Amino acid sequence: MGIEFTKDYISQHATEATFSRALHFPEGTLRRSVFWDENHAASKPQYSQGSADLSTRALLILTLGPWKAMEVAANCSLRVKRPLLDPRFESYKLSLEPLPSYQLELDAAVAEVKLRDDQYTLEHMHAFGMYNYLHCDPWYQDSVYYIDNLGRIMNLTVMLDTALGKPREVFRLPTDLTACDNRLCASIHFTSSTWVTLSDGTGRLYLIGTGERGNSVSEKWEIVFNEELGNPFIIIHSISLLKAEEHSIATLLLRIEKEELSMKGSGFYVSLEWVTISKKYEDNKKYEVAKRNTLRGKSVPHYAAIEPDGNGLMIISYKPFTFVQAGQGLEESKDENMSEEIKEPLYYWQQTEDDLTVTIQLPEDCTKEDIQVQFLPDSVNIVLKGQRFLEGNLFSSIDHESSTWIIKENNSLEISLIKKSEGMTWPELVVGDKQGEFIRDSAQCAAIAERLMHLTSDELNPNPDKDKPPCNAQELEECDIFFEENFSLCRFDGNTLKTTHVVNLGSNQYLFSVIVDPKEMPCFCLRHDVDALLWQPRSSKQDDMWEHIATFNALGYVQASKRDKKFFACAPNYSYAALCECLRRVFIYRQPTPMSTVLYNRKEGRCIMEIGRMLPVCEAKNVDPEAISHCNLEGHCGFQKAGYRPYIVKVHTKGIISIS
Repeated sequence: MGIEFTKDYISQHATEATFSRALHFPEGTLRRSVFWDENHAASKPQYSQGSADLSTRALLILTLGPWKAMEVAANCSLRVKRPLLDPRFESYKLSLEPLPSYQLELDAAVAEVKLRDDQYTLEHMHAFGMYNYLHCDPWYQDSVYYIDNLGRIMNLTVMLDTALGKPREVFRLPTDLTACDNRLCASIHFTSSTWVTLSDGTGRLYLIGTGERGNSVSEKWEIVFNEELGNPFIIIHSISLLKAEEHSIATLLLRIEKEELSMKGSGFYVSLEWVTISKKYEDNKKYEVAKRNTLRGKSVPHYAAIEPDGNGLMIISYKPFTFVQAGQGLEESKDENMSEEIKEPLYYWQQTEDDLTVTIQLPEDCTKEDIQVQFLPDSVNIVLKGQRFLEGNLFSSIDHESSTWIIKENNSLEISLIKKSEGMTWPELVVGDKQGEFIRDSAQCAAIAERLMHLTSDELNPNPDKDKPPCNAQELEECDIFFEENFSLCRFDGNTLKTTHVVNLGSNQYLFSVIVDPKEMPCFCLRHDVDALLWQPRSSKQDDMWEHIATFNALGYVQASKRDKKFFACAPNYSYAALCECLRRVFIYRQPTPMSTVLYNRKEGRCIMEIGRMLPVCEAKNVDPEAISHCNLEGHCGFQKAGYRPYIVKVHTKGIISIS
């Protein structure tokens, strides 16, 4: 569907400030907003800087329900650094290099929580069924942590390249995890080098001071705050802030809650709660909850993180999120309910080339003396029984002296307005008024169809462009089809709770997130054509908030065929990316490295100096690469990299495998 905007329409319906951000479709066109690439400036001098040329290609973003809050947000784009792309990359070569693996038995299994019968939706699976039970400490990257069935937080450190240290207990939860029937998985997040946030899965949040975790002498885990915060949740992200002699911990908590009044969809909604816990140094008071804000949406976010300065929040999700007040439901639900309510129009109107006719049904006891109609050249004012019924500016000018009104036999008021400009079609009667209903007769419909006849054809493609044939979806591989068309990245302001930036990711599939610099926000990796691009959010740069920092060649293509993939990880120096399947294998994709020998490509007549390697891994030692498909690895419930080494956690055999 295409809609053409004339300059007159924009000048009448959008102010200069509004036009510099978004153009709105007229009512009745499914409430969509038009955004454009701000790199294109207007070619007409009468428009302000930052406005869009009407011939510029526009991006359409669906704005049903909560997306209305984004109509004033700046539309941004992710800028790819071309020097980081390798157009000459061909493929990964299967490496026969043996990878040593080391097993370590655990005295208690990882505290994995299975989904209950009432957790049946896809969102439950995304949030809790695919949860990573192995946690990496970004401040000390040789350490990984997990929580076992005894409620202990266990630390595992790589002491040597060929050995694993014995897991040691650093903290024990004060409550029994198995006592709560509706608990979720316990979650932990390393807020800073000395602070940790912890959830036991029952709805209680712990703030723990750890001391310097890299120093065994000063490391001591102590609870400084714990409080029940409602329904069970998992921790998504947390940061530590020091402002004006006040220390604060901001955490992001995720819940999936039942929506009792909803009659559509799954009956659940996703809640993100932004909780700030503060304490002033000059006071002797304890840490306490200073602020709680809640966002709601209909899908589990792929990525959610608080900015390092605590002034904003970034979310990547399929469906939009909005801040809500306590007790307030989803705005989307309200809009749906309002649209379902059938309201009788206050008036009906129709038009010809010369005039307009407005019909109003009068109350039973309404007389001629109760009716007051005032015609002006550009407006109309109708009063019934002392109450203003309809007032406002007309879409165009009328001949007010020739316009009349009469009372019909069926107790209705009929008003005739004579157009001053004959032949003009009015899209609305009173500007901005939506209380009436336009009636179009069959002759008008036939005339409109006749005008549009030249835009239609009985053939599917009567005049194809042979140089640029239309896209055939059947030529796409099924694994490359990405259905989340409204996939978006949004930035929310922490003070106004409004959306300030929106990036329409389109078909750039989300792959994974990773912490490269613990002082910055987590990076996120998106598929871009066949490659996987790593992006680092920079909240301090308002003009360019997301920086392209690395590229994993062809990773977007090779991962698409791995239907059983569960976890991703990458090295902090981007030297490799690792993909872990649900049950069986791990694939490590190493970036191209120089070769010790010369490899010649006969087809292109050139020497290949670098190649990328793929290393498949399974549990068995000294495994033959040809036998990898027969290797049966128990279910993985966690996968992490520690420094340059990926880790795998296996639940059923109570073992940890390190791959060097």
